[in-house]
Amino acid sequence: MSEQPILNNTPVENPEPEIRLDDEKRVRVLSPGLLIWRRFVRNKLAIAGLIILASMFIFSFIGGLISPYKQQQVFRKTDTAMREYASAMINEDLRYIVKDGEKFSNIAAANFVLAKNNKRTTFDYAGTHYSFKAGAEDFYEIYSLTEIGSVLMLGKKPNFDLNEGETLTAEEETAIAEAVKTKTAAFELDGKQFVLRRDGKNNIISVTKPIAIGTTLIFDASDREGVPIVNNYEFIRGAGLAILENESDFTCGGQTYAIVETDDKTTVYRSGSEDEPFATISNLMIRATSPDVFLSTDFKNAFLDAAANGQRAFSLENADGEPVEYTITRTHNTYTIRTASLTELINMYAPPSRSHILGTDSNGMDILTRLMYGGRVSLVVGFVVVFIELIIGVIVGGISGYFGGIVDMLIMRFIDIFNAIPFYPIVFILGAIMDTMQIAPMQRIFILMIVIGLNGWTSIARIVRGQILSLREQDFMLATRATGIRTMRQIFVHLVPNVMPLLIVQATLSLGSIIIIEATLSYLGIGIKYPYASWGSIINAATNLHVMTNYWYMWFPAGILIFLTVLGFNFVGDGLRDAFDPKMK
Repeated sequence: MSEQPILNNTPVENPEPEIRLDDEKRVRVLSPGLLIWRRFVRNKLAIAGLIILASMFIFSFIGGLISPYKQQQVFRKTDTAMREYASAMINEDLRYIVKDGEKFSNIAAANFVLAKNNKRTTFDYAGTHYSFKAGAEDFYEIYSLTEIGSVLMLGKKPNFDLNEGETLTAEEETAIAEAVKTKTAAFELDGKQFVLRRDGKNNIISVTKPIAIGTTLIFDASDREGVPIVNNYEFIRGAGLAILENESDFTCGGQTYAIVETDDKTTVYRSGSEDEPFATISNLMIRATSPDVFLSTDFKNAFLDAAANGQRAFSLENADGEPVEYTITRTHNTYTIRTASLTELINMYAPPSRSHILGTDSNGMDILTRLMYGGRVSLVVGFVVVFIELIIGVIVGGISGYFGGIVDMLIMRFIDIFNAIPFYPIVFILGAIMDTMQIAPMQRIFILMIVIGLNGWTSIARIVRGQILSLREQDFMLATRATGIRTMRQIFVHLVPNVMPLLIVQATLSLGSIIIIEATLSYLGIGIKYPYASWGSIINAATNLHVMTNYWYMWFPAGILIFLTVLGFNFVGDGLRDAFDPKMK
């Protein structure tokens, strides 16, 4: 026995060591939650991920509230642009102008074309005989034939048998007899048309009455108060016959008109007003784009001259005497005439500026504001999908792991079959169905969340099943069975909470991949639809090579936001995984 030190002849025992709560012991007595938090905050990447995610949430949910613009607000600008002013089309089809009070059906017109192509001058339809004057290729006068009787040649002497009420002059009888002898099918006498048709030995005599005109020419009037000659039979007949007969004028409605022909057009003037063109006749149908625009004959003549000479532009003075430039473009048989005009345009593809920090998109909407609202959709879709995956995965995995045996085998084989179903082809088919059914954009968002959620629950179920298989044989579970706690309570009150740390880590890591899946589907055009936006639908602009190379601000910021958000979730997930690891100090 060792000697005790003596002080003042009094034995002194060894003093007990002082108990200090140093840092190491302080950590050991912390609660599990605080211990996990201490481990988490020591991970610099995890803190960086938290900062990134907090920034994304502030940008998406608070930024949209303070933005001066709305998600669907379209911006416009006033600018001078080449706007379509008029168009002209080369007319190659016959147009029919029918005389007032007469009828000429489409089927009768088809029979006329057939007779013309077969080089006949008469045709029948619905019991009516028709004839037409074989004039120029672009103008035909069509007549209906009325039978007035017949003539039988007895030697050289004609024997006329006229219908009741019909008469012929001696001059007309002589002309008819001569036509029968010379086998002439039609002739004109004193402005009256006669047509002969053989019927056995008899020759049927018919007189003609003009009822319609078939022409490829376009008759365009150009005075606001003039006769509406586009469908005016008498004017068109008079002008057309004058052109065929090379006459310099004609009379219609008591008004005399002068005709001036050039190689590419014919201009009609009123007598006494030779300085003011009244109408233009050509094979071009010229029409103004707007019903409020009136095209003068001077404009039509200037265009016709330019088109005939192959020019791509022409100039004409307006009502104020100021020159106006017009451009001409031709596509096949159609001309488009444009002129510079001050107009309101959608402010598309505007570059970044003070009013639009990231510019505007193809719809004239502010890209920065669309990114804010798009972030809401992408983040909400991510969290809702994870929630759906957790609910289904925990229920299925918990039941499978707890019961084991045949139940576990059946559930696992079902999961294997479910995983064998290709995800993207199914989504493509579903997207086509929704497009056909014209599902509203907001409903598409909910359907998209359900579909992605149903696709990803199997991995959660496998994790829960594996953990519960190892936990169900531990002592605390034997105690729960001994106390008679219900099966569902054992699973969801005693087993699942022990799996929650691992589920939290898995859910955090899954959020990034879900956002990428949503962005991919929207990029492929089967996700979020206009007018709503997500980061994926915004980056869809990169499918156009011109936009991708010239308007980087339309798709690059959305790509950066997706990258940062996914990176932030991965950092946080890795930090949680390390924090929940019991081997970490």
